[in-house]
Amino acid sequence: MAKDVLCEVNSCRHWAQENKCNASSIYIVSHASKEASESAETDCKTFEVK
Repeated sequence: MAKDVLCEVNSCRHWAQENKCNASSIYIVSHASKEASESAETDCKTFEVK
């Protein structure tokens, strides 16, 4: 997995200081009915509320 994955969602259980994601794996999906063409069309399914 990529190192130093950054995330600003500090309400997520995987969020760590300096906006780091400390999840052991990350699952990203497209929420558009077509192939995503920009970041706004994707979602992090790894998110868990603290």
